[in-house]
Amino acid sequence: MKPLKPPALDPNTVTPRTGSGYPEPFRSRVLPREKRALGDALGLTRFGVNLTTLPPGRESAIRHHHSREDELVYVLEGALVLRTDAGEQLLTAGMCAGFPAGSGDAHQLVNRGDTPARYLEIGSRDPDDTVVYPDDDLAAHKDASGAWVFTRRDGSTP
Repeated sequence: MKPLKPPALDPNTVTPRTGSGYPEPFRSRVLPREKRALGDALGLTRFGVNLTTLPPGRESAIRHHHSREDELVYVLEGALVLRTDAGEQLLTAGMCAGFPAGSGDAHQLVNRGDTPARYLEIGSRDPDDTVVYPDDDLAAHKDASGAWVFTRRDGSTP
């Protein structure tokens, strides 16, 4: 079969990001994980799409909520526990969850299974977004370059 040409894309050709911007001790809770930035690879600028693979025993992110960014996750393979302010529920392949900007409902996915889970993360790209991590006295905002800056709620560095 011929290689795909834009606007088509084989996600396996996108180099995965395997790091995290979180400071320790939070970084080790989510790694290793693999994110393929499909939206970036396709030149999308108004929303992002990541194809994420989360190994067993790992968290997608620290439980958080966004001020200005909508998020949606769609499970492709495996099973993930969705943790929100309302409690926990199981998401399996074909299920999705959405997180409206400004809702204040903190969320997180955890892979408690014994196989990797794969899912799509879709989110708006609001440059003025801020994030609160209510369980961990952590907050984040973007600096002038667009990089995330993490602080404690009192403004000190973690």
